[in-house]
Amino acid sequence: MEDNIPESKAQIVYFSHGGGPLPILGDPGHRAMVEFMTQLPSRLKKPDFILVISAHWEESASTLLGAQNPAMFYDYYGFPDAAYEINYPAPGSPELANRIAGLLIENHIPARIDTQRGFDHGLFIPLKLMYPQADIPCLQLSLLQGLNPSEHIALGKALRGLKDENPLVIGSGFSFHNMRAFRWEEIGRPDPANDAFQDWLIKVCTAPMPQSEREQSLIDWVKAPSARYCHPREEHLLPLHVCLGMADKPAELIFDDQILGKRSVAFLW
Repeated sequence: MEDNIPESKAQIVYFSHGGGPLPILGDPGHRAMVEFMTQLPSRLKKPDFILVISAHWEESASTLLGAQNPAMFYDYYGFPDAAYEINYPAPGSPELANRIAGLLIENHIPARIDTQRGFDHGLFIPLKLMYPQADIPCLQLSLLQGLNPSEHIALGKALRGLKDENPLVIGSGFSFHNMRAFRWEEIGRPDPANDAFQDWLIKVCTAPMPQSEREQSLIDWVKAPSARYCHPREEHLLPLHVCLGMADKPAELIFDDQILGKRSVAFLW
């Protein structure tokens, strides 16, 4: 009976992680985001582990970070020295990485382990704000080269095997990511094109509709209003596809505010 299906223990979040190290460096254009990130754990139960799908890692096969104690991978340039002293010493988990890779392979998704790569800023910036104690095992999962939206929804579906555990799965991207259009001041001028895409995204992720329709809308995301203005390249959107594929239900809108002068959103399942 459907009523006997246990509620998923997994918590799934897609959020906009900001511009490089700027949230940690006190940039005023990230004030709303920093407040959101620091308060987010209060509405979550503490996870047993955190799996981050980062917009800043693309591989030919689904790749998991497999180091026991990952180093920092400062995948940005041109910032003050303090940006390269940020540390997030959370443990990794080779055992978990291997288990998740096995789960993906069982679902016909090629997967492998990278024991050398460190945490990139798609992980260490938001998690330093959320869980500064760095006491929860953390893993990263790459995007797939080619950036095919269907493949990323399938990747999320393959992660449903984690739902009986107590993970926090984070799609770490940015719902607006046009680098030339960001405004490097706190208050942005109106941007109807940005609003149109964010409104579309909110409707697709939160409105009641068959899940197949929701997935198809995200597969066809380039047809959305102002899609390519908001995402000239889609690597910061695709972590959302993974989250939605795993969640298999409507999301709750938990952030809708300005980051770097542009409206950005976050969702929780």
